[in-house]
Amino acid sequence: MPGKKKQSPKRGHFEAIYARTGRKKRRLGCFRMLFRLFLLLITSLGIAAGLIGTIYYKNAALRFDMDDLKEVPQRTLVYDKQGNILGHVSGHGENRLVVPASEVSEHFINALLAREDSRFYEHDGVDYIGVLRAFVLNLKAGGFEQGASTLTMQLARNAYGNRDKTISRKLLEVAIAKRIERNYSKEEILGFYMNRIYFGAGLYGIERASQGFFMKPASELTAGEGAMLAGVIRGPSLLNPFRSIEDAKGTRDEVLARMVAEKTITQAEADAAKNETITLRPPDKRLASGSYTLQAVFDLLSTFLDPIDIESGGLKIHTTLDANLQASAEEALNGHLTAIESRPGFRHPPRSAHNKGEATRYLQGAVVTLDNSSGAILAMVGGRDFGESAFNRVYQARRQVGSTFKPFVYANAFETTNLLPGAYVSDDPIRLQHKGGPVWSPQNSDGIFGGLQPSAVGLIRSRNTMSIRVGQIGGLENVRGLANALKFGSVPDSPVVYLGAFETSPVIMTSAMSIFPGKGMNYKVHMINRIENSDGELLYKHQIEAVPVLSESTAWMTSDILGQVMTNGSGISARNAGYTAPSYGKTGTTNDYRDAWFVGFTDKITTGVWVGLDQPETIMNKGYGSTLALPVWTEVMKTAESSGYAAEPLPLPAGSQKTVLCRECGLLASDYTLYPYQMPLPPDKRPQATCRGHGSGAFARKDRQPQAFTIPGELVAQPVDPRAQRQQERNFRGAIREFSRLLFGGRER
Repeated sequence: MPGKKKQSPKRGHFEAIYARTGRKKRRLGCFRMLFRLFLLLITSLGIAAGLIGTIYYKNAALRFDMDDLKEVPQRTLVYDKQGNILGHVSGHGENRLVVPASEVSEHFINALLAREDSRFYEHDGVDYIGVLRAFVLNLKAGGFEQGASTLTMQLARNAYGNRDKTISRKLLEVAIAKRIERNYSKEEILGFYMNRIYFGAGLYGIERASQGFFMKPASELTAGEGAMLAGVIRGPSLLNPFRSIEDAKGTRDEVLARMVAEKTITQAEADAAKNETITLRPPDKRLASGSYTLQAVFDLLSTFLDPIDIESGGLKIHTTLDANLQASAEEALNGHLTAIESRPGFRHPPRSAHNKGEATRYLQGAVVTLDNSSGAILAMVGGRDFGESAFNRVYQARRQVGSTFKPFVYANAFETTNLLPGAYVSDDPIRLQHKGGPVWSPQNSDGIFGGLQPSAVGLIRSRNTMSIRVGQIGGLENVRGLANALKFGSVPDSPVVYLGAFETSPVIMTSAMSIFPGKGMNYKVHMINRIENSDGELLYKHQIEAVPVLSESTAWMTSDILGQVMTNGSGISARNAGYTAPSYGKTGTTNDYRDAWFVGFTDKITTGVWVGLDQPETIMNKGYGSTLALPVWTEVMKTAESSGYAAEPLPLPAGSQKTVLCRECGLLASDYTLYPYQMPLPPDKRPQATCRGHGSGAFARKDRQPQAFTIPGELVAQPVDPRAQRQQERNFRGAIREFSRLLFGGRER
């Protein structure tokens, strides 16, 4: 229209945009206001929850008596299998010396703080910088690798038994720690903490640990020793220097590096500390809990419980020990060895001449009795006097086993070949060469070689040449495999293993022998049946574990032969001493009479006895196992008869039948058999073939071709004088018939 100004299109376009933008700004402003209100609400709720939580946990912390920090944990009691108190475990009120922080070496305190709480003097019980640092490190690691507990928080946890691994427990721990800081000075808190720490090996508190490990008061600890003890705290059972000095040194070096980082010491001082000579208390002078059994119980606790549970004390430990058998074993061992010391020809210092504090040089021994059906330790004596030597020879001594190992050589041959107890094996001289080594030609202890005899005679009479041949029949690798299955330890790759030329501990030897009455099962040895806390809650209960090692038939056949050891062999003195119950066993005497053994069993229990000097040397001339060890065994087994372990003969395996066999080939006897014998035979051991008159006995008809058991590795036998051989034949012909009658209830035809 004329006179009307037109609106610019561009201007109208921008006005529309501005209108829309204004509406958006108004909507955004409303959103921001709502978001701020939401944040304010959440923050308010968070602050309110925090205040409520702080008040709650602060009030909860008031329930705990601060005076308890000054108290030592209550004692842990140990019971025998009948529920009678045996004693209490040291470390809970006894194996601890309380000292103030001022009497502890600064080297240890500096190491402790560097390791556990470097900001101890700066925080009020909670190290918030440490918490932040741990959060960042855990975030980077993608897991929980760094904790943030201060010494005060650890003290709160240990003193008041807060064991639950929950956020609530942690918050309560924080509240208690703050309360501790308000009630006690830093020096007092340090003292409480250092006097409560468990350092392993039954040692509680820094003073007892310093004396126990290094034979000096805590005030004299060096930088290296202090760092080593500080490193032990996080793993006292695994890292203490008695268990592994190398592991303890490795942890010490980590602590020293931390001290350098915290500028507590210089690098030069750390290097000097690493080069310090660490002198540990000798094994026979180590502090312990008053008896071999109680110390063994304490040492086992860390296997089943956390350090916090152990430290809190008040435990009830129910063991498998039988108080009657234990008392009998202790009295029999010391009484018999005291009598040995007064015999003519015994030239070592007697126990009566021992000076307290010195290493024991007198005759020592060990006794252990096991329940055949479970592996439970019924009695355990680690030496003649715990106060004079805490070295537990049942577990810790490793001594050559000698002829005590021979039953396993025969059992292996019965298990892996067709050899039977009545089959002939040669007792002639033997010459072996193993893997190109020197020729080995061992002798029998009496210097006599007896020709062919039933293999059982070799075990009853402990004939070396027969035992070696039986070992070769069964195979060296099979014998070593059986030894490894029974945890004997390192056994040599050599035929000398057949004669027990290796070392093991008395508890392992006894456990191994228990497979024979245990029908071939090897039960895990144990001493603790169950553990309860002060509230009666079950913390641990043993579960019986067993591994099959031999067939029942092999176990019975070997046991049957060992029964003849008690009536016709080296165990006969037990009968002469009045022990007439059905029993089975084997002596062992090592070269130069350095070790004397007797390990024997009934259908219910197995007892092993070792006698010797801690530093191996000849005990006395003719110091046989039958003389030195068997009398102790006899007294323990007599006590067992009247203590609920009355012995009965081992039963035959199901399906066993009397069977007539050929001594020469081991097959079922026939009209062609020249030397038959009869024995009860389990069904799985019954030969499938019959003798066809091709025997190989020393007295076989001249028109027969010998078919002896092949002996791998045997060289040509040394020549024997024909006249001497004929005399041996005459001597042993009667002996063989007599053994046949005694062993198997049969007779030669």
